[in-house]
Parts: sequence; structure tokens; C-alpha cells
Amino acid sequence: MRKAKDRTQLLSVIGWREMVSLPELNIERVKAKIDTGARTSALHAFYCEEFKLEDRAMIRFGVHPIQHDSKQTVMAEAELLEYRKVRSSGGHAQTRPVIITTINLGKHQWQVELTLTNRDVMGFRMLLGRQAVRGRFLVAPGKSFLQSDRH
Repeated sequence: MRKAKDRTQLLSVIGWREMVSLPELNIERVKAKIDTGARTSALHAFYCEEFKLEDRAMIRFGVHPIQHDSKQTVMAEAELLEYRKVRSSGGHAQTRPVIITTINLGKHQWQVELTLTNRDVMGFRMLLGRQAVRGRFLVAPGKSFLQSDRH
């Protein structure tokens, strides 16, 4: 029991929402909801197009990183890891492309798996699921922007 407590004291605390960056995708800032109820992380994406680059499966897609702003668009490319069936919180199954990319949150940087899906009608352009935060952070559900600036 003591070891578990000592380990949690070493973890940084994040709020239920944080600003993150995805430098390999040229996304400087996107507001992410930390969702421990979701297993995988998801990024808002549209116009997903698969292509080959030197025998590697790649995917090109657009992102509107700012909620309620469809004018600011970032076009991104990443290696396509696979397609995965994901069940939404509403119970609907959807097959989504999966990529791995670097994420920055405050002073922390690590690799994260992201599913790509259209989140236009959702409150956040990105969800950071429990696989991405497990072993790295403790989540304070009543706090926001503990590791990042909201602006």
C-alpha cells in the first residue's frame, strides 16, 4: 500500500481540461477534455485521405483546432497505424483511423495514440483518454488548466 501512495505523489496533477499541442501535426494549441471514461484519445479530423509514402500507409486530414471556428484549418499528415472499432459514449460503434504522435502538455511530452473522428458537434476538439494519462498524471475533476494556460 505504501508504494502505491508514494508513486501517486510523484505524478503531476492535471485538470479536467487542458491546452495541449501536437507539434508533429503542426497544431500549436487545442483544448482537450481529459476523459478517464474513454479508453482511447480522439482528435477532431475531417477530410481523411489515406495514401502511400515509401511503402508506408499514411493519412492526410484537416483539423479545426479552435472550437466553433471552421476558418482556421491545419492540414496534417501522419503514419496510419491501423483502423480500430471504437464505441462512442452513446453506444455507437465506428471504425476510425489511428495514428501515434507527440503531445505536449505543460512541461510534459510523450507519444499518444489518437483516433481521428469528426467532433464538430462535440464540446471539445480533442479527448485525452485514460490510456494517455495512466501512470503520468492524476486528474483533478474540479479543476481546469493546471498544467497549461487557458489562453
